[in-house]
Formats: sequence, structure tokens, C-alpha cells
Amino acid sequence: MREGWNMRRLQLLRELQLRETITAVAAALGYSPSTVSQQLAQLEREVGTALLQPEGRRVRLTANGELIAAHAARVMALEEDVRGRLEPEVTAMTRVRVASIQTVGRAIVPRMLEILAASHPALRVEVAVVPPEHALFELEARGYDLVIAEQYPGHTRERRVGLDRQLLWHDAIRLATAPGDDVRTLADARDRSWIMEPEGTAARAWAVQQCRAAGFEPDVRFEADDLLAHIRFIAAGHAVGMLPGLALVGDEDAVRTLDLPGAPDREIFTTARESSAASPGVRAVRAALREAIAAR
Repeated sequence: MREGWNMRRLQLLRELQLRETITAVAAALGYSPSTVSQQLAQLEREVGTALLQPEGRRVRLTANGELIAAHAARVMALEEDVRGRLEPEVTAMTRVRVASIQTVGRAIVPRMLEILAASHPALRVEVAVVPPEHALFELEARGYDLVIAEQYPGHTRERRVGLDRQLLWHDAIRLATAPGDDVRTLADARDRSWIMEPEGTAARAWAVQQCRAAGFEPDVRFEADDLLAHIRFIAAGHAVGMLPGLALVGDEDAVRTLDLPGAPDREIFTTARESSAASPGVRAVRAALREAIAAR
């Protein structure tokens, strides 16, 4: 009788499907590239068919490789789901890895951790403040268990199979100027210097479109992915910008804010793998997040 396929090797194949290179898989999992290659070669022998084929200096999955990687994803999801159902409550062994956008990490997550320390003292919560694009990829790759992300009006994020989504908050976005500035409307800011998030981000694309709808092309002289830097530049009178409400928690008096046309807001949501969403740890973190943001 042929032995079953090694689960750890199946996971490596799934990682390769997501990360595309053996070097990236090795870096993510803390292995050497040669170890990853050896384990995948052993999996090919176990399965009895070619799973990889050369493509220049890299490799890519064959049709059978894609089939087996998809099978591996289903098996891992099933195992995670069953483990979650077998764990009736949070224990000292429960760990939830959370990835958060900067504003929530600064304004909401500390209160969330206080709530969890009181309600679930045994729960181990690990938090990383990282861009949502990175966080959402790593959620699917099982690097995180829960992601707190955002989407701007007209720039919805892709809904991936196997990931759920729960709305957490509507965060109003407003025009921000220095306290003594005489700007009254977005159109009044046409001749100002602007600070925005980097090119390629949804926030940048959305903000530029708002300016164009108001009849001008913004003079973006400064860019930063750190919204605290935005606040400092704006407060000092070097630029104007568009800031979500949570970015200003603790700095409400540093800048002057004005309503934007249509009273826009960004959606803040949480997302988890469907196979782990019902686990006690993820449910506890989500409940604490809702409590923390409702109390602000």
C-alpha cells in the first residue's frame, strides 16, 4: 500500500504556488532554498508525477502541481477548521496573529489589548502594523490569522476565495490644513502644496481623483506612508492633505479639518480565513476590536 503524502511537503508546494519562487518560500519559512528544493523533489517522488518544471532560472508548477497545491490548500483549511471546532474556548495555547493598518494600530489596538487582557488573559495576541497589501497576502499564506484593512470609496479590495470579511467602522475622511490657513473648500486648495501617500496606493489614487473632480491637479510635493508625518507637515503649514478620522486620534487640535464634497469615508474591515473565523481566539479578538472602536 502506498503511504500518504507528507503534509509538510504539501504545505511547501502551496507556499510556492502563492510566493512563486523557492527563494521567497525559504525566506518566509526560515529554510534554506536547497532544503525547500529537496523537500519538493521528495514530494514529487511521493506523488509519482512531475509537480515543477524549469522556467529560466526559476521553476513553476505544472498542471498537476497546481492540482496538488489546490488539494493542499483544502486539506490545510479543513484541518484548521476542525482544530478550531475542537477548541471550545481560549486557552494558554491559543495564539492569534493580527496585522493592522497604521491608524487602527495606533488608535484602537492598544484599547483592544486592554479589553483582551481583562476578558481573556490566557490569549496570546501578536500584532504587526503593516500595509494591507502585504497583510492580506500573508493572511492567505497563513502568516497572520486576522487582518485589519481599509478600502477607499471606489477602490474596493479583491475578495479572495476562502477569506471572510466583516465591516468594523466607517472612518470619515476630511481635508486637513494648518490651523491658521484660510482655505474653506477643496477647490480653494488648488494652489497649495500637498502631502499624500505613495504612488500606487488606493489612498493616493482616491485623493488625486477628489482633486481632479474639484477642477485641479494637486501639486504633490511630499509623500509618506506614515500618516503621523502627514499631520506634522500639515500642522507646520508646509502642505495640505486628506486625513481619515482615526489618524487624528490624539492630534485633534494639531490641524484644522474641513468637510469634503459628499462626506466620504473609508471602510475599515477585518478579514480572516473562513477555516479559522469561528475559532475562539479570532472571535475574541474581533469582539474586543468592536468594543474598543465603539468606545472611542
